[in-house]
Amino acid sequence: RKQNETMRLAIAAFAGIIAGFFVGVSFPTLSLIRMNLPSSLLPSIDLTYVDENYSKISTRSLWNSWSSIRSDRSTYNEPHNLNETKIWVSTNPRGAEMLPPRIVESQSDFYLHRLWGMPHQDLSIKPKYLVTFTVGLDMKDNIDAAIKKFSENFTIVLFHYDGRASDWDKFEWSKRAIHISARKQTKWWFAKRFLHPDIVAPYDYIFIWDEDLGVEHFDAEEYLKLVRKHGLEISQPGIDPSSSFTWQMTKKRDGLEVHKKAEERSGWCPDPHLPPCAAFVEIMAPVFTRDAWRCVWHMIQNDLVHGWGLDFVLRRCVEPAHEKIGVVDTQWIVHQSVPTLGNQGQAERGRAPWEGVRERCNKEWTMFQERMADAERDYFQARGNYSP
Repeated sequence: RKQNETMRLAIAAFAGIIAGFFVGVSFPTLSLIRMNLPSSLLPSIDLTYVDENYSKISTRSLWNSWSSIRSDRSTYNEPHNLNETKIWVSTNPRGAEMLPPRIVESQSDFYLHRLWGMPHQDLSIKPKYLVTFTVGLDMKDNIDAAIKKFSENFTIVLFHYDGRASDWDKFEWSKRAIHISARKQTKWWFAKRFLHPDIVAPYDYIFIWDEDLGVEHFDAEEYLKLVRKHGLEISQPGIDPSSSFTWQMTKKRDGLEVHKKAEERSGWCPDPHLPPCAAFVEIMAPVFTRDAWRCVWHMIQNDLVHGWGLDFVLRRCVEPAHEKIGVVDTQWIVHQSVPTLGNQGQAERGRAPWEGVRERCNKEWTMFQERMADAERDYFQARGNYSP
């Protein structure tokens, strides 16, 4: 009888264990919102969000997470200086010192992205070069012909000085171009404000061109092959000698790929390594490497918008300038000298609009020369080695 009772108790206990197991596994989830834990044990989290979005976390996963939280919490409970838990990275760009370095994007670009899909799938090609034209709609046919000389390796940026950016939509290439509009502004005004070196950093070469250039004898890819071959940091295509007035340095020469020096009028070049006989290109169609442009951008003045005089000091941004600044002869252009920007001036005191524009250009040239001379004098005087 005792053996039978013992057997029945053993069977009942075993059945109870089995029943308890199945009851337990039938309730495998636990909602954090039901847990009444001291706030000091949990980090600042939105429990409502957790309840709605993670209510089906398994008990085992929850226990692992809780163990991790306790471990992290115990680490922070150790004695710490408050400053050690804050981020301050002095090598970050100015203003971003409080960010972890891996999140800092110090540069940008003009790449167009879609509004859908995955970001890494947006671009079929990342252009390596940038070309900008400062344009008015009256020159649309000339710009159309020019842009067709630039391959898909180029990002196209049009700076509109007449406020008619939408009127360019008839051109297929306009759909992939960047259009920036500000009425009655110049190329260098746009360049200073929209071509910051950290914006154009992805591009190996930056073309900053006028709108009145004939490009029948020009191919951009072939041009850059010669620029690389001859180690030019700042360059321009040769100008057709039959074009309107141009310097001897920038005139196209037959039988040469590239030239870096010229003979000007007597007395104009006391030093054959200095402008306008060397280390010189004009501001109508310059091409810069990324590094050269970073220097030139900082030299452009905010208020001297025509850029006159800038071509005489470009040499300060490369060394040795007479070797790294040159003119490409086999890829040449025609300067048509269309006074489109002059027409954007204002008639005053009986003078035509272009007259006031030209007067401003000349004044800016003098002002820029004075600023450069004063800046150099102050620099050397501060070091005690300035000699008039």
